[in-house]
Amino acid sequence: MIVARGAWHRGCPVGRAELRRVEVNFHGFDGHVHRGVLVVNADVASSVAAIFTDLFDRGFPIHRMQPIEAFGGDDNASMAADNTSAYNCRSAAQANAPATRSPHANGRAVDLNPDENPWIDPRCGCFQPDSRYGLQRSGTGVITKGGVAWTAFTSRGWIWQDNATTDYQHFDTGYPSRPLH
Repeated sequence: MIVARGAWHRGCPVGRAELRRVEVNFHGFDGHVHRGVLVVNADVASSVAAIFTDLFDRGFPIHRMQPIEAFGGDDNASMAADNTSAYNCRSAAQANAPATRSPHANGRAVDLNPDENPWIDPRCGCFQPDSRYGLQRSGTGVITKGGVAWTAFTSRGWIWQDNATTDYQHFDTGYPSRPLH
């Protein structure tokens, strides 16, 4: 499925056998508990499970959590759906570092609630997927330094916004992509 849906293709730095599905419960914006899936590198699967268990235990809301193949590997479609995602070996037409260096293409990055935590797309110099939360850094599902999500990730060695542009949704294990210490 991951190949047929465009999330993995020849030239991706991580083989499919090195990826793991992490299934976790999360609190939705609708107040209900949902089951979500993140695809990550095997070397961070236990860390991701612990992070999202902590987020669940602390009541941090997540809008949606589906693997990127549910969106045909299209990061823009995933962000527009406010989808929390991880692994994605994006095509050259999408914004991305070279796959060998990309934390997402290596399965070592998570984008959390992209609508509430937008990034500045250097192609337009604008916040994507929506500018509403670009300057307003408070509200349901918003990541702030010292907040619940920031603490859940950084206390386990993950780095927030580890890239060249403002990217409030992004956590990774280090750029260029590398295993956790």
